Amino acid sequence: MGTKMEIEHSHLLINNLNLHIAQIGKDELGTVVFLHGFPEIWYSWRHQMVAVAEAGYRAIAPDWRGYGLSDQPPDPENACWAHLISDLLGLLGALSIPKAFLVGKDFGSFPAYVFSLLYPDRICGVVSIGMLYMPVPPASDMLPEGYYVNRWLEPGRAEADFGRFDVKRVVRTIYILFSKSEIPIAPEGKEIMDLADLSTPLPEWFTEEDVSIYASLYEKNGFTYPLQIPYRAMNNIKGINVPPDLTIQVPVLLIQGEKDYMYKHPWQYQAMKEGIMQKYVRDMEISSIPEGCHFVQEQFPDQVNQLIISFVKGHYVNV
Repeated sequence: MGTKMEIEHSHLLINNLNLHIAQIGKDELGTVVFLHGFPEIWYSWRHQMVAVAEAGYRAIAPDWRGYGLSDQPPDPENACWAHLISDLLGLLGALSIPKAFLVGKDFGSFPAYVFSLLYPDRICGVVSIGMLYMPVPPASDMLPEGYYVNRWLEPGRAEADFGRFDVKRVVRTIYILFSKSEIPIAPEGKEIMDLADLSTPLPEWFTEEDVSIYASLYEKNGFTYPLQIPYRAMNNIKGINVPPDLTIQVPVLLIQGEKDYMYKHPWQYQAMKEGIMQKYVRDMEISSIPEGCHFVQEQFPDQVNQLIISFVKGHYVNV
């Protein structure tokens, strides 16, 4: 019997920050880099990393700068997407990876899409969980004032809201709210953290131990940077030299949880209806998981693992 593979942890000095990476597996067939969303960290990919490693790939999951065990940038208020693209390029260079698959979730899909536009020769394919590629900016959301993004865009508001509770309670509440199929909207006079209390049960696939692991990693950096990226730097693409042709040339798989509240956003719904993504992606497939929520990779890991593995196996790594 071979010994069981374990996820290993290290730090890489990239762009003057110590970025934490988790990795497992040998790159016999290639490398898969997992890019988390909010309020996630490398740990969100624990199920996928092991499955991909067992299938013969090297799995790497960084904590984005300012998240988890990675350093907090000294000037979080200057956060922009170009920093994440640069960190990703630095990570591939530091680990001598000529070409990789990128798997993005939530806001992690945006750097994956942009990276594939800027460096198509470094990418074998992109898997996005729950986030469309929309190079044409959608019309404004037209959601009420209590909509969670509106609240978190406002400097200081989320910090004051989160600051009433310990980190564990904040993580717990966000996981409860984001795993529902309705968009979190606070009524007048209430804050987002008031939408769940300690009597609200966790989703059945998310344990108290999981909450503790997330909380212990957020205790290092808090929420200052995570509120900048993705929320307050949402439209800040300075420093990214986007090519004139916004068509993605590499293969893309979109995995959708059909109960993901993201699809209730007017712009996301509109983009789906109009097939915007299909117009800008040459080689695209969509797989839906009927009961899947926003955290489908943790909720239905076996289904998501199978979809990712069959996608990467179907696109040979030709370095």
